[in-house]
Amino acid sequence: MIVRELLANLHACHFPSSKTTYLKDLMNRSLLNTAIPALTLAGALFAQSASAETYAFDPMHTKIMFAYNHLGMSNQYGRFDGFEGEIVFSADKMAESKVNVTIDANTLDTDVAKLDEHLKSPDFFDTAKNPRITFKSTGVKQTGSKSMQISGDLTIKGKTHPVVLDATMNYQGEHPLAKFVKAYAGSQWVAFSARARVRRTDFDLGLYAPMTSDTVDIIIETELREKK
Repeated sequence: MIVRELLANLHACHFPSSKTTYLKDLMNRSLLNTAIPALTLAGALFAQSASAETYAFDPMHTKIMFAYNHLGMSNQYGRFDGFEGEIVFSADKMAESKVNVTIDANTLDTDVAKLDEHLKSPDFFDTAKNPRITFKSTGVKQTGSKSMQISGDLTIKGKTHPVVLDATMNYQGEHPLAKFVKAYAGSQWVAFSARARVRRTDFDLGLYAPMTSDTVDIIIETELREKK
């Protein structure tokens, strides 16, 4: 009798009270052992996809332009052909993105040589003394699944003022021509359109304002390649 009770107690300490309970316990442990590695892998993949990457401008497919109204008669355009910089960007965490751009003011081009010469003179950009225009982001606010507002400091002619760029991400991923053009293969790309409006009088560029509009639209179209 005593032996039987001891064996019963020993069985109760080490095994479930029924086959059903035992099987449930076994299944729960199996599911747990499967779920933990799966969740760990999912977390690692999410962290990888959410990490911000650094991209450099493709100069062949980047345009930094400006537009203004000339005496109420027409809208005129110009551009800057020389620039460098980078964007740190993650589509999953747009608010953590950063933009840093430096423009060579001497590369200003309106397709009118005399006008270019005048705009580079002390009357306007005074590029001999102020050869660089810079923009450095101070914050990014996501406004849609592919849109954002990029706040930053724009410095022209030694004067710095806050500017907000309304930007849209047009593309992210492997270059569409990667399968056909070897130079595009093996890297990730992003592409954006961005717009901002500034007052040229804020930057000591106000000659002839407001006859020629004080407000100037900045227009940016760019493709960027991931830096490695």
